[in-house]
Order: sequence, then structure tokens, then C-alpha cells
Amino acid sequence: MARRVLGIVNTVFAVSASVLGSLYFFGADGYEPTTRTVHSNWWSILSLLAGIGAAVMLCWRHRWPTLVTAIAVVPSLVFVSDALAALISLAALAANRRDHVLWIGAAAVYAASTLTAWRDLHGSESIAGTFVTAETAAGQVVGAFVVAAIVTAIPLLVGIIRGVRGDLRRQQAHERELRAEMTRQEERSRIAREMHDVLGHRLSLLSLHAGALEVSSGEEPSRVEAARTVRTAARQSLEDLRQVIGVLRGGGEGTEGPRNGAARQPALNDLPNLVADSRKAGLVVDLTMLLEGADAAPPQLGTAAYRIVQEALTNVFRHAPGSPAAVSVRGGKESGLAIEVVNPLPAGAPAEPSPGSGTGLTGIGERVALLGGSVSAGPTDGGVFTLRVWLPWPRQ
Repeated sequence: MARRVLGIVNTVFAVSASVLGSLYFFGADGYEPTTRTVHSNWWSILSLLAGIGAAVMLCWRHRWPTLVTAIAVVPSLVFVSDALAALISLAALAANRRDHVLWIGAAAVYAASTLTAWRDLHGSESIAGTFVTAETAAGQVVGAFVVAAIVTAIPLLVGIIRGVRGDLRRQQAHERELRAEMTRQEERSRIAREMHDVLGHRLSLLSLHAGALEVSSGEEPSRVEAARTVRTAARQSLEDLRQVIGVLRGGGEGTEGPRNGAARQPALNDLPNLVADSRKAGLVVDLTMLLEGADAAPPQLGTAAYRIVQEALTNVFRHAPGSPAAVSVRGGKESGLAIEVVNPLPAGAPAEPSPGSGTGLTGIGERVALLGGSVSAGPTDGGVFTLRVWLPWPRQ
């Protein structure tokens, strides 16, 4: 706020000083010392209006420095006006650019300042005459060039210094962002190492024990099938864990395609396998898929749909064990992707759910929001819990 107020004050001062300079030139150009009167004509009035217009344009000198500088030099080069507006705009131009445009602008402002000093030296009331005391025409020409060089160098140097300081501030801000990103990357790497060391080890042991149980179960098909399901789930969990660790180490969002050597991200065509695994685990699931161009679906859309259905079925396992679920996935490129998961609410008091993070629906909402979709979830009057998600189909 303080910087904004200071900028407004500086702009008011710059515009006011430039307007006063134009009024001074207007008066000095038509002033007669003998009668002490000011005579004006249409050309002097036009010059005054051009100078005031250039002064008003200083309000936008930081937004359009090149355009404002080009306009500000016109009154001095074409009409009979002062070059103060051109000098002020030159400082803004130097603060924003340091290329050939700046040097062209500086040359134009220097020419305008030279003409202004020359006219001032030949006026009845002269400010430049205070510093240039030469009586000859050659001396006055040299004096006009010297005065113009001094008054042009001052805003040029001020603008360059301001621009360099601004570049340093931006560079420091960029360096702070890089340091913060490095800190975040180190923290992600630490989390990835801990997840790999702890969860990876536990899941590997689980898969190993499930494989041993599958072999030792002998002629009991139910135990063999249960052990096989546990081993398959552990292996899939390990693959998911590798993907999460890859995202943590890479710092990405995990929505792009798999990197070299990474496990393939799930897609829309993997939904039947997901439902089949849920059925093996004991959940009664009815799947309806009516998709147009599922093979050509963008990877981020397929992964999001898979994870949403996976989380919805997990919630059925946890909060409504024994209840059947109906999964519907419909859509295409033109209509988007609509997902609906419906399951009856458990009768009586709900059972204690299995351990979980408690943020499943929140995670679904965040995933849907990232893709620009919509989500609604909750019980209905018919005694069922319904999750509805719509995702836009990105154009590739």
C-alpha cells in the first residue's frame, strides 16, 4: 500500500510539473518585456495543448513506456513546448527496457531537450541562460547541446538504476522460489524413502506370506482363493506404491503418462479388472460401461476415473459391508465422462468401518476439481448412497 501511494504521489508530481513547464513555455514564448503582457496565437495554443496532453500521458508511463515516450517527444520536436514530459517518460523507459529501443528513445529525448534548450536561450526569459553565458551563436549551440546532455543523462541513469534494482529483486524472488522448491523436493524424497522402506517391506512380506498360505492350503479351494486374492492385492499395492513414490520423487502431479521404467497408469479399459478383483474379494458389483472411444481417452482422464471407482468401491467395503454396488460409466468425447456408484445403506446401526484415512470423498473431490468436473455424494430418500461424478473429456 505504501509503494502504491508513493507511486500515485510521484505521478501527480510528474504530471503537475510537466503541465507547469508547458505553461511556462507558453508564457515565455509570447511574453513582451516592454508591455509585460503575453500574446498568444493559434500555434502557441496548440503547442500548449500538446504539452498538456503529453503530461497527462505520464499517468501510463510505467504500463506503456515506449508509447508514452514516443508521444512525449512530439510537443518539443514539432511544436514549441518543453521536454520535461519526455525526460520523465525516458526514466520509465530505462527502468523497463535496456535494449535498442531505449537508445532510440534516449536519442529522441536528447534531440527534444536540445531544441527546448535552444529555444529557451533565445526567449525573453531563459532558464538555460543561467548556465549558458556565451554570447556567440556557436557558444549557445554548444551550451544547448551540453545542457541537453546533462538533463537527458539524469533520468536515463535514474531509470537504469531502478531497472537494475527491479531485476535484482525479481532474481532474488526467483532464487527464493528455487530454494523453496528444493526444500519441498528434499522433503518429498524423504517421504518417498520412508514409504519405500516401511510400506514396501510390509507389503512384500504380506505378499510372501499370502503366497506361502496359497501353497500350504492344499485341497481347500476357499483358502487358496482367499490367499491368491490377498497376494494379488499386495502385488497391486506395491505397484501403486511405486507410482506414488515416483510422483513424490519427480514432484509432478501424476497425471501425465508413465515415465520410462515406471508402471503403467490405469485406464478406462482397466475398470472391468478392478470390478473383477472386487468380486473376488466378496463384493457384489454390477458394472455398466457405455463408452465411445475409450481406447483414445486421455491418460489423466482414465487414471482419474479408475481411482474414483476404486475409492468408491473401497468405501462400500468399509462402510456398507455385504451390500451390493452398481457402477455405471458412460460418456464420450462430446458429452464427457459420467460415473455413478450406488449401494444400499446398511440396515440398522452401521458397523465399525475398517481403518482408513477418512478422506476418501475429499480426495475424490480434489481430483475432480483438478480436472474441472463436478461431484455429488450422499444418501438419498430411497435408502441408498449415491456418488455421481462428471469429468470433462480433454481434447488432445
